[in-house]
Amino acid sequence: MEDNAILDLYFSRSEQAIVETDRKYGGFCYSIAYQILFNREDSEESVSDTYLSAWNAIPPTRPGIFSSFLGKITRNLSLDRWRRRSAAKRGGGEVPLALEELEQCVGDGETPEQAYQRKELEVSINRFLDRLPATERNVFLCRYWYLDSVGEIADIFGFTTAKVNSMLHRTREKLRRHLEKEGYC
Repeated sequence: MEDNAILDLYFSRSEQAIVETDRKYGGFCYSIAYQILFNREDSEESVSDTYLSAWNAIPPTRPGIFSSFLGKITRNLSLDRWRRRSAAKRGGGEVPLALEELEQCVGDGETPEQAYQRKELEVSINRFLDRLPATERNVFLCRYWYLDSVGEIADIFGFTTAKVNSMLHRTREKLRRHLEKEGYC
């Protein structure tokens, strides 16, 4: 079923919207959640929570790119679940490592109350990403949006892990310089 037809089901408040969303995007959402949580039950709950959030947001929202809309919800819910789960114990997995790598570029001074500054930072990062060559941008997004491991990224693109690590390091340095130039670091 096409995304517009699924969105029409949401707007008509048909529960079939959830069924069709799961059929088309269930695996995609689960993959995002699992890359963050590394736990089947928690990942399944995040996907279910994604559907509830989508149900509550549509209408009035009509997402332009439905897969991105769902992916962002899944990612945010999974990160929230991961933070709650790991508040008492800091553990392994790719999430802490990926976030630590990016922390060197972004800095600590941002608080949730600074929504305007956060939005401006987001615009700046998107501008940076738009200027990257497609492969470099996709490797960066695999690591820092989808939280894929370096080994998984190497397999996806047919690179060695050393090449992926080097590419990510160079891209983080470019991002750091870009953010410094724009006054964020």
